[in-house]
Amino acid sequence: MTYELYATALDGQQAVLMLRRCLQAVCRAAGVHGQALVRMVTVLSEAGQDLLRTPGLRGRLDLVVADGEARVEARLTWTAPRTLAPNIAEAAERLLDAAALAPDGRGVLLAQRAPLTALGPDGTAAACRAALRTLDGVDLGEVLRLQNRNLLAALEESRAQQEELTRLNAELEDTNSGVVAMYSELARELEETNSGVVALYAELEDKSRQLRLASETKTRFWANVSHELRSPINSVIALARLLLADDAQELTPEQRQQATMISASGTTVLALVEELLDVAKAESGRLDPHWAPVDLRTLLHLLRGTMQGMARAGVRLHIADPRLAPVLVTDEVILTRVLRNVLSNALKFTEHGEVSLEVGTETRAGEDWFLWTVRDTGVGIPEDQLERVFEEFYQVRGVHQRGRAGTGLGLPYARRLTGILGGRLTLTSSPGHGTCVTVELPARPPAEEAGEAGAPHPPLPLDTLVVVDDDPDFLATLRPALRELARHHTEVTDSAHALETIRRVRPDAVLLDLMMPSPDGYALLAALEADPDTRGLPVALLTSAAPDDVEGARLHGRGLLPKSRATAATLAAALFPGQGPGHGGPDAARAAEKDGRRP
Repeated sequence: MTYELYATALDGQQAVLMLRRCLQAVCRAAGVHGQALVRMVTVLSEAGQDLLRTPGLRGRLDLVVADGEARVEARLTWTAPRTLAPNIAEAAERLLDAAALAPDGRGVLLAQRAPLTALGPDGTAAACRAALRTLDGVDLGEVLRLQNRNLLAALEESRAQQEELTRLNAELEDTNSGVVAMYSELARELEETNSGVVALYAELEDKSRQLRLASETKTRFWANVSHELRSPINSVIALARLLLADDAQELTPEQRQQATMISASGTTVLALVEELLDVAKAESGRLDPHWAPVDLRTLLHLLRGTMQGMARAGVRLHIADPRLAPVLVTDEVILTRVLRNVLSNALKFTEHGEVSLEVGTETRAGEDWFLWTVRDTGVGIPEDQLERVFEEFYQVRGVHQRGRAGTGLGLPYARRLTGILGGRLTLTSSPGHGTCVTVELPARPPAEEAGEAGAPHPPLPLDTLVVVDDDPDFLATLRPALRELARHHTEVTDSAHALETIRRVRPDAVLLDLMMPSPDGYALLAALEADPDTRGLPVALLTSAAPDDVEGARLHGRGLLPKSRATAATLAAALFPGQGPGHGGPDAARAAEKDGRRP
């Protein structure tokens, strides 16, 4: 039995988006949820986009009940014979319960099984139609929020896969321990018998190779997933920022608030992806801090904005403004992740009362130290569990985990990052009286790590700067930092004109994107190095690639900066490595003030 639910002509982008929303409403009403729903609407959306300009394109949604089972069907039909793009057709067959192209090449069927509910076929069809009647027009903000939720679901799925890889890795480690023990025992026997050595050695080598491959696969998996998620998340953030730009179409207060929430949520997801990659780096010892002065007020303001939404009803989040304090030179991104992990943990386990963050300083052996203290009125931790909470993947059992999802990586990760910054993280707690976490950091990094971090670099802002990048969305998000870094900057989106522009403008510094159509950043850097007139020019390389994908030997010792960390301070540090990112003297400040900008 077939129940026709919705039909429409697909004559534009808005119609495809509306069909996607209708399919979501029908799937939910029919009991299709989770990954099955995401796969169905994603395949339909991609197929609709691929067929958008096909003559006579129409879409139809049906509920079909036959042979004791129900399914949601989406049909796309058109008048002129043609086929779907091969990648979309392959994805549809792999992800859906049924996908078939019409024999005459004028239609495609997409279907996903639905559970038979107590409402019966007629009742389920009525529920689907009722859900469709509640829909209104397509809202771009709603579409962006939906894409953001889908990205979060994909990230959650990748975390589940990582947990499975971790479990398999632990099993391999146990197997290897048993093999090593067996090898020792057999080695003693072989001293007397001297037989079977070659076969046993080959077996042990194979087990060791498998263990190494498993560990390398795990690290590659984290890095690849993080890299693949960066691009769509950056697109969401860039689109939200374009909506909020001063020269964009004016938004209503509600729309501006929604776009701001999209931007903030996308930034949070991007930070989580970066954390995922940093865990892998930290495990392998490849996470290097980028030392730079930190604006405490800005950092705490951002923490208030990102963490306030995590507080439960009845829980007050209080982050005090810092009093007059010495300059803090550290890695702002790593410090933010430490504090966000600690605050997130406190908010998760506090059902009423307050979570507070206070910043203090003290002098130890003539050196300034910062103390970041996070207190909460949550459930607390038993004394015998205080050290175990710093074990990876360990979670306190009982009331602590009831209704609270987590991986057991937050506190171990925060302690490891604190150690990388030269500090330490301590915790005190008691059941029913809350928890206090203290992060202690030196005001300046160790001399052997920071090098000449305190030495001044050329005054900022610079006079002229050339930026070579073929991504207009990234350039749009980078412009505020560029205006702070230089009084005048020139953007080159076609790398073929980069050398000509650099020789004509003769800038104070150059920013190059590594991954561009020929000539790419490597080739442009080599050309600058070969020319005596540009050889000494400060150059920093920008990239969205994973560190392992960068050919370090071709960088000529120049600074490399991930695009996700590009701010005025980090750009200055990359352009002038080994020198502190100060903002110049009074002359630089007066020049910037004259241009209407703060240095």
